Amino acid sequence: MELIREALDFFLHLDTHLTNIIQEYGVWTYGILFAIIFAETGLVVTPFLPGDSLLFAAGALSVGGALNPVLLFVLLTGAAILGDTVNYWVGSTIGRRAFSENARFLKIEHLERTEKFFEKYGGKTIVLARFLPIVRTYAPFVAGASRMHYGRFFAFNVIGGVVWVALFIFGGYYFGNIPIVRDNFTIVILVIIALSLVPPLVEWARRRYRSPSGPVV
Repeated sequence: MELIREALDFFLHLDTHLTNIIQEYGVWTYGILFAIIFAETGLVVTPFLPGDSLLFAAGALSVGGALNPVLLFVLLTGAAILGDTVNYWVGSTIGRRAFSENARFLKIEHLERTEKFFEKYGGKTIVLARFLPIVRTYAPFVAGASRMHYGRFFAFNVIGGVVWVALFIFGGYYFGNIPIVRDNFTIVILVIIALSLVPPLVEWARRRYRSPSGPVV
C-alpha cells in the first residue's frame, strides 16, 4: 500500500517532484527523464510509468529556463524510439512465452488486448499506441513477436515517437504556464491521464456490449 501511495503522490504532484529533481540533480535531470521514457516504452514490465504527464510537466517547467525544451524534445524522442526498438527485438526473441494469466506485470490479458488492437489498425498501431498507456508499452513487443518487418516497424516507430514527444513537450511549454493551467496543475495532469484512458475504455465497452443480446461474458 505504501508503494501505491508513493506512486499516486508522484503522479499527482509531478510538477513538484520534477522541480525537486531539477534542483537536486541539475543537468542529470535529462538523463533521469531519458531513463524513465526509455523504461516506459522499452521494458514490458514498466507500463505504469508516467509517460504523457511527465512529458507535459517537463515541457511546462522548461519555460523558466530550468530545462531546454528543444534538448528535451531531441533526447526524449531518442529515448522513445530506442525504447520501442529494444521492445521490438525482445518481442521477436521471447514472444508470448514471457506472459501468463497470474503474472504481476506480464499479464496475458494486456498482451491479447494489444494484439486485437494490432489486428484492427495494423502497422499504424505503433503510432496510435504512443497515446495509449499500457498499449504503448506492449505494441512494439507484439510487433516483434508477430515478425512485423523491421523496416516498416522502424518507420512507424520514428513517426510515433516524434509526434508523441513533440505534442506533450511543446504542449506543456506553450500551455503549461497559462495561469489557469499552472494554478490547477494537478487537475490538468489528472485530465491528461483520464483522456489517455478513454480510447481503451471505449474499446473495452464496445467489445463487451457489441452483442445484441446483452454483454458478452
